[in-house]
Amino acid sequence: MARKKEDNYFTTFVELVQYSCDAAVLLNEIVNDFKVEELEMKIKEMHEIEHAGDKGRHAMVKKLAREFITPIEREDIIALGDAIDNVTDTIEDVLLRFYMFNIAVMREDAIKMASIIVQCCEALKEAVAEFANFRKSQTLHQLIVEINRLEEEGDALFVTALRNLFVNEKDPIQIMAWRETFDYMEKCCDACEEVSEVIESVMMKNS
Repeated sequence: MARKKEDNYFTTFVELVQYSCDAAVLLNEIVNDFKVEELEMKIKEMHEIEHAGDKGRHAMVKKLAREFITPIEREDIIALGDAIDNVTDTIEDVLLRFYMFNIAVMREDAIKMASIIVQCCEALKEAVAEFANFRKSQTLHQLIVEINRLEEEGDALFVTALRNLFVNEKDPIQIMAWRETFDYMEKCCDACEEVSEVIESVMMKNS
C-alpha cells in the first residue's frame, strides 16, 4: 500500500507537468499561426488547461493532508507541485500579454522563444517522469543539466529579442508591450529550471 501511495505522488507530478507541456504547445501554435480574432478563444482554451492543472494540484494537497507517511518530505511535495503549477501559470501569462497589449503582429523572436519554451517543458516532463526513480536513476542528473542548458538558450534568445526590439522598433508603445511580453516568455524557461532545482534539492536531501 505504501508503494502505491508513493507511485500516486510521482504520477501526479507527471500529470501536472503535462498541463505545462499542453500550455506550451498551445502557445507555440498560437504564435506560429497568429490570428488576432482568435485570441479570446485561445485564452479560454489556455485557461482550461491552467484550471485543470490547478485542480490536479489541489487534489494532491488534499490527499497529502490526509496521509501520515509520504515518499518524500511534505514540504518538498508542496514545493514541487507549486513550481510545476507556476510553469503553467507563466505560460498563460504570456498569452494574456498578447491580449492586454493588443499585439497585432507576431515577432520572429517570439516564435523562437515559444519553441524553446516547448523544449524546456518537454525536457522537464522527462525529468519529472524519471523522478520516481531518483534514488537509483542514472539519467536524472543529465536531464536536469539539459533543462539548465535550454534555460540558458532561452536567456540568450531573450537578450537578442530585446536588442532587436530596441534597434528596430520605433513605436514606444510596441517597445513597452514587447519588452514585458519577452520578459514573461523568458520567465517560462526560468520556471522550468526552478522545478529542476526542487528535484535536485530532494535528491540531495535523500542521498
